[in-house]
Amino acid sequence: MTQQTTGAHLRAHDEESGSTDVLATLEHFRTLVAPALRETVRRLPPEISSTVEYTLGWRDADGTPRSGGSGKGLRPALAMLTAQAVGAAPESAVAGALAVELVHTFSLVHDDIIDGDEQRRHRDAVWKAYGIGTAVLVGDALLALALDALSRAAADKTGPAAMKALSNALVELVNGQAQDVSFELRPWTGPQAVTVAEYTAMAGRKTGSLLGCATGLGALLGGAGPGTVKDLTGMGRHLGLAFQAVDDLLGIWGDPSVTGKPVHSDLRQRKKTLPIVAVLAEDTPAARRLAELLEAAPVTPDGPEADAANAEENLRRAANLIDEAGGRALAADSAQRHLCRAQHLIHRTAVDGSAAATLAALGEFAVHRTH
Repeated sequence: MTQQTTGAHLRAHDEESGSTDVLATLEHFRTLVAPALRETVRRLPPEISSTVEYTLGWRDADGTPRSGGSGKGLRPALAMLTAQAVGAAPESAVAGALAVELVHTFSLVHDDIIDGDEQRRHRDAVWKAYGIGTAVLVGDALLALALDALSRAAADKTGPAAMKALSNALVELVNGQAQDVSFELRPWTGPQAVTVAEYTAMAGRKTGSLLGCATGLGALLGGAGPGTVKDLTGMGRHLGLAFQAVDDLLGIWGDPSVTGKPVHSDLRQRKKTLPIVAVLAEDTPAARRLAELLEAAPVTPDGPEADAANAEENLRRAANLIDEAGGRALAADSAQRHLCRAQHLIHRTAVDGSAAATLAALGEFAVHRTH
């Protein structure tokens, strides 16, 4: 598939994907998990619970209540839909849904500290609103609540396996985050440069592990056997790799008014993401020129205005080079390929056709999203 046809395919799919139905599905599952989530947060002391409520989108920094919450609720929906897909009631996986959502939120709070991102979903990041110390504590609290919620709610029959699945995902998640940070210290080119294979392995740990945990827990808590749990865990992992590939596209070409981040955000932060790594892996004139642009010294906030303008132009040129050299198309094709693998596992394994169709639609939505 060429870059041009890939873009056309994604745009057409986005227009025809029935996103309204998917949003209604996500809202339905958010509603199912909301009482358990609020009950869990109430276990925290007031000194920290108010900040956790800000993190979850339930209130503003000044304490003003907000309706709804932050995020799409993709992971809880995947967990409960997977339980339904193996023939159980979605409610059987609420504990798993709650746990993965809390772990996901914990990872975002700490990610924002690590990356220095000041905005999250068009609001101040927790560290920006409350300070780094409080943000670290909030992340710790969310992680503790996730483990506690799953250990309390999981039945004796499935509890040990559920806790093992979550703990394994946490170890993978931390390993993936550590790899991601270590990539920043490696050169753009040469024998020590990050390879596409290394990047894909990191993304599988950092992003795929938790989505795989969500779908695996849904199957496990829904009473599925080991083979089915393994297949549906793999389904979630493929969705995670597809999701990360789209994140990488949005990190360079996403609309700031939609993503809440500056244009060319990943390039500004010198992140080594799939479109960039793929282009640099080839010994081409475009790759050499891209490396030169990426190795240019970043501009400090108090630097001359002319330097800032030149830096912006370099970012634009770098993004265009990545596009022209095929990095954008490669990432889009990777997302589509992993989505297809995930959907194959869904339809091969599920016993509830309606739930399988909804899972497939959620995958389409996640991969063809704009933020």
